[in-house]
Amino acid sequence: MGPDDRRAVRRVVVAGAGMAGVQTAVALREQGFTGTVTVIGAEPHQPYDRPPLSKAVLLGTAEGSAFDVDFDALGIELVLGREVTGLRPAGHALDTEAGPVPYDVLVVATGAEPVRLPGAEGVPSVHLLRTLDDAERLRPVLARQHDVVVVGAGWIGAEFATAAREAGCAVTVVEAADRPLAGALPPEVAAPMTAWYADAGADLRTHARVARVEPGTVLLDDGTRLPAGAVVVGIGARPATAWLAGSGVALGAHGEVVADAGLRTSVPDVYAVGDCASFPSARYGERLLVHHWDNALQGPRTVAANILGEATGEAPQVYDPVPYFWSEQFGRFVQYAGHHGAADATLWRGDPSGPAWTVCWLRETRLVALLAVGRPRDLAQGRRLIESGTPMNPTLLTDPARPLKKATTV
Repeated sequence: MGPDDRRAVRRVVVAGAGMAGVQTAVALREQGFTGTVTVIGAEPHQPYDRPPLSKAVLLGTAEGSAFDVDFDALGIELVLGREVTGLRPAGHALDTEAGPVPYDVLVVATGAEPVRLPGAEGVPSVHLLRTLDDAERLRPVLARQHDVVVVGAGWIGAEFATAAREAGCAVTVVEAADRPLAGALPPEVAAPMTAWYADAGADLRTHARVARVEPGTVLLDDGTRLPAGAVVVGIGARPATAWLAGSGVALGAHGEVVADAGLRTSVPDVYAVGDCASFPSARYGERLLVHHWDNALQGPRTVAANILGEATGEAPQVYDPVPYFWSEQFGRFVQYAGHHGAADATLWRGDPSGPAWTVCWLRETRLVALLAVGRPRDLAQGRRLIESGTPMNPTLLTDPARPLKKATTV
């Protein structure tokens, strides 16, 4: 039996029907895979995109955000409303609540789940914003213009606060750290964003921790009582991998699947992609765990190529992207590319108190990351410069009138 014969009879099962799972199935077909492709999703809804949940879906300007994919035409089997419960690699079986599903190759794409606020479980007015059902439950809250308390001034907290202010709600954002985005950006970069909250009429309270949530009230640990018709929790997400316990699939410190450079796991015939998996980056010299949409879009192409390549004996493709994400908050379009952890210099383009500015991180004159606020051209050019590793001229780079691509040393 030749390679093509082996490939034709293979069955690929994808656990997870979000962006990473759906794009893996689509990429397999686009790259010529002719075997069976089954996507198993825990939610009953047609697979959908998440970014609109905190914007159009939440504000009622869109009913949903289903992917524009003709699964039938592509020969992709969808199994929806079914939770995965375990994995038995020796038997090549994925356990689900409706029984085992055999696979030749399994792709783990179960994403991440929001971190819950301790002590708030079961309080009816406490909400998360991760799923379509979450957004649907929050829509009438905004329509009734409740007093809203948002716990966490990260990306999702800022986006929800933006939507709530647009809907006319009184919004208080409670953040345990001393600034917004404390886990994502250095203090001097996050500092200018603090003013965005007040400009939008939202009350940002830093160094503030929630002691408990009562009906209609959030009690802070300093004794402050905040009126709260609804509480929205945005304090982070963790990889949704508890179901892999005992499977032999190696997990990292954050519960993420530890994938190799080709997105293969420690177990044969099992790959992992998207929010649930970390991968080694030669570009940055460290392992990256990226909880963003673009990673869930790009990684599946590598997974599909390597599934096909194993059947034909080709060398595995390496996944080493320049991470990218964006956020729309308080009337600003914020974009980030790269990874600034290993930078040795931080340079600014423009005035951070103004409407448009960029921060560039360099390592030995090469651009490794940038954050662009209202400067999409900087982002587009900077992303290419990060990929190419082109040496930059720091003096030219700090001139916001000069295009980034013309601030190189070559």
